[in-house]
Amino acid sequence: MSSKLIRGTFILTLGTFISKFLGLFYVIPFYSIIGEESVALYQYGYVPYTIFISIATAGVPLAVSKFIAKYNSLGEYAVGRRLFKSGLLIMSITGVIAFAVMYLFAPFFAELVVLNQDQLYSLEDVTYVIRAVSFALIIVPFMSLMRGFFQGHQSMGPSAVSTVVEQIARIIFLLAGSYVVLNVLHGDVVTAVGVATFAAFVGAAFGLLVLFWYWVKRKKHMDELLEQDKGEVQVSLVEIYREIIIYAIPFVFVGIAIPLYQLIDTVTFNRAMAEIGQAKESDVLFGILNFSTQKIVIIPVSLATAFSMSLIPHITTSFVSGDLNHVKKQLNQTFQVLLFLTVPAIVGIMLLAEPFYAVFYELSDVGTEILRAYAPVAILFALFTVTAAILQGINEQRFTVFSLLFGILLKFALNIPLIKMFQTEGAIYATAIGYSASIIINLLVIKHYANYSLRSISKQIAQILLFNLIMAGAVFSVYSLISPLFDLTSKVQATILIAICAVIGAVIYFLLSIRTGLTDVLFGSRLDRLKKKLKLSRA
Repeated sequence: MSSKLIRGTFILTLGTFISKFLGLFYVIPFYSIIGEESVALYQYGYVPYTIFISIATAGVPLAVSKFIAKYNSLGEYAVGRRLFKSGLLIMSITGVIAFAVMYLFAPFFAELVVLNQDQLYSLEDVTYVIRAVSFALIIVPFMSLMRGFFQGHQSMGPSAVSTVVEQIARIIFLLAGSYVVLNVLHGDVVTAVGVATFAAFVGAAFGLLVLFWYWVKRKKHMDELLEQDKGEVQVSLVEIYREIIIYAIPFVFVGIAIPLYQLIDTVTFNRAMAEIGQAKESDVLFGILNFSTQKIVIIPVSLATAFSMSLIPHITTSFVSGDLNHVKKQLNQTFQVLLFLTVPAIVGIMLLAEPFYAVFYELSDVGTEILRAYAPVAILFALFTVTAAILQGINEQRFTVFSLLFGILLKFALNIPLIKMFQTEGAIYATAIGYSASIIINLLVIKHYANYSLRSISKQIAQILLFNLIMAGAVFSVYSLISPLFDLTSKVQATILIAICAVIGAVIYFLLSIRTGLTDVLFGSRLDRLKKKLKLSRA
């Protein structure tokens, strides 16, 4: 069973990674097709959609899989099947309602971002894009429940495959559709972006077809399990749904954290920019802030997401058993490895912001400066994700809701004043302040309930920061020396420049870490072979 569990976890993790990887790098051709000025229009539609879909589905697969697995282990297979059937009906209704609300209120959402006649896009343009993406809400909640059902039966393949197929279908339709509209049909960019956002519906449809195929293929086995049902437990669906909702709410809030921050930018950025006389530039700058740079900054955060997914069960087991010493060791390793891997990635993005932006989009002084300012916020995204997961692990998830809402309130209060003072960077500063407040609250709660403090790893944190400083000095020197030799308008040359600097930085960073024994503390004996090969073992 443990072998099956490990295999299933690997499959699901691999599927999630592939999907995220595709979701990060499709922006390169998409940007080339629609241009810099149009990515803002795409985000105007996608931000409210992300919030709607997160509220409708976040936590549902995890909650459903948890309860189905629980009753399957008791031999009460009929309970899980009853939950599945009623859940499909409820999620179908939820999806239709969410679609209707988003479609009907699209003009209202559009009014929140179109505040000045000098802006590039009209109310009708933004309304059209929001309505185009809203159709996906009909399918996705239904699909999320099916994924949870399969996961509850320790069958991770259907979720992994459907996730990847959904992403591939979405990206193909998005890229092909927007290209055909602009270059074959010679349509306008608003129609092209509308087609691109409608791709969410197409992708969801393909993902759902994959799940239906798995259902038909495995229904015979599911029915055989149903015949073995003991029938000794009678559970009210009301009770099950109440527990599922309570369990899922923290995941909903964690899932919509970044979209909520983006929503605040969506409804305040153009207003603040218009008040300082920059309405004409606000759409382009909003696109750079909320789409272009955000896609790059989120890359290191994917690592934190993977941590949080695997963190909860281990910490929960140790915490419930009362082994707080083991909980502290797990938390120490988690924070150390997180910082060890994400900080150098963030430093690298800051130092190489110009070629990074050129590779993903085009050479841009404005894009470079915004990316350089935004990159450090990635560590806050990562720390919030992991600390929220820890709170879930120690059964104090209610504080996740409080800390997030407090951070959101700070962001909302500070966004317009800071944008007026610092323009686009002001929105970044407000995000950093909001996330920092949420993280501090989470850490205080962890300290109180798990008796844990980051002071226990202060030495390792200092080493990581020092090594990053040394690495940054070396990379900056190399970059300053060789960058004039490269034409950054060429994506190939910009990529080569990044690769050279990244290799140099990685070698310096890991050599320092191995020599000082930091890797021993973080990874144990797993690097012994590498150390022997490099002949760098300490005496």
